[in-house]
Amino acid sequence: MMHVFALIASDYRKYKKYGGHFLSIVFLTQGFWAVFQYRIAHFFYTLKIPIVRYLLLLLSLLWQKLIEITTGISIPYSASIGHSLYIGHFGGIIINAKSVIGNNCNISQGVTIGVSGRETSRGVPVIGDNVYIGANAVVAGKISVGNDCVIAANSLVVNSFEAGVTLVGVPAKIVNHNTSKGYI
Repeated sequence: MMHVFALIASDYRKYKKYGGHFLSIVFLTQGFWAVFQYRIAHFFYTLKIPIVRYLLLLLSLLWQKLIEITTGISIPYSASIGHSLYIGHFGGIIINAKSVIGNNCNISQGVTIGVSGRETSRGVPVIGDNVYIGANAVVAGKISVGNDCVIAANSLVVNSFEAGVTLVGVPAKIVNHNTSKGYI
């Protein structure tokens, strides 16, 4: 498991890869603000000192709410997100507190990763590494999306899918076996 500063550095490098400069990334990129806040809050969430942990989480919740209001991006500290997360545009991004997102993923504006289903099918998604999620896509339910997948804009993913496919539609279906290479 990477240390919090290594995770922040990997996120920063991902933003830099897309052409940002230090000042514009740190001071003007709302996606980076939300990811940075998540990394710090998640670090506090994993602390083993109970009283310190709870005090820092309380402050983190207030900070998260400020970031959420400012950016329109909600990433709870209890979500599990791998290194090099990139949020490309402002707003409308909701990630469930129990979601699992792999390494090196890109999330576009308007994306929801959330809970859905009934009884034993109720749950949240597990998203693999190198997954690109297009604008306004919804990934919901106790499902898994394999590594290197592309989820097209406006798609609704409610079923599990293998690695290395492109998903399109409502509900999403495999349209080809093109991977996320070139999107990430």
